Amino acid sequence: MTTPSPEALWINVSPHLQYFDRPLLRCLSQSLPIAQWQYVQTDDEGSSFDEALTLLHQHLCHHDRPLHLLGHGLSGVLGLVYARFYPERVRSLTLLAVAAQPAITWHAHYYVQRHLLPWSQSYLLAQTVRSLFGPHLPTPANLLVNALEQDLATAPSFHSLLKLEHLPQGGIAAPLLVCSSKTDTVVHPPLAQAWEPWCKPTDRLWECPVGRHFFHYFCSRLVAQQILEFMRSPTSTAPVAAPQLAPN
Repeated sequence: MTTPSPEALWINVSPHLQYFDRPLLRCLSQSLPIAQWQYVQTDDEGSSFDEALTLLHQHLCHHDRPLHLLGHGLSGVLGLVYARFYPERVRSLTLLAVAAQPAITWHAHYYVQRHLLPWSQSYLLAQTVRSLFGPHLPTPANLLVNALEQDLATAPSFHSLLKLEHLPQGGIAAPLLVCSSKTDTVVHPPLAQAWEPWCKPTDRLWECPVGRHFFHYFCSRLVAQQILEFMRSPTSTAPVAAPQLAPN
């Protein structure tokens, strides 16, 4: 039996956090041919957002049609930047936990606190775990701390202890779905609602009632339902307008 070609592509630039994507991907794969693309660098290579963008484009060039792109957090930011550079390759874009100022990631929150608080990395990451996941942790706290530590070291974040970056705000040409959570301590509701000025008639904003920053893990079925409804809508089939960008 021939495997159907994918209609959607899940982007992941944080392999140490991919555990939290799996419930949603299982839900989506029951109704949608979806593939995964992952950015992984070895210990001898520097992690680079620009390199990740180039590799993603090389991958998508092998497909004979535009795909629905999806991503959470920094992975969604990569999808957003890609959709602005190569709109002809993007059928739609779904962002989860991505602020209207895309540079606001959990990495940025971490580095801000490193500057403000006299805490060690391990203690601050332990506090970050509580902030990101709440009191009901999906796995033991020490495993989550280790996953965040590895993500800091390997994900192609544009932030560092020396400098925090900003990215252009604005929309994209393709239909856009922005999913957020009412209880997210990183992309809290005002940061998600700030997408509204950039939304086209084809775009949607949706807010999950619970789940914090990884709401797609805790509420996978609910999130999948929103994504599938968006992708099946008549307006999510093709770009309709040029994106508008705000200056840095």
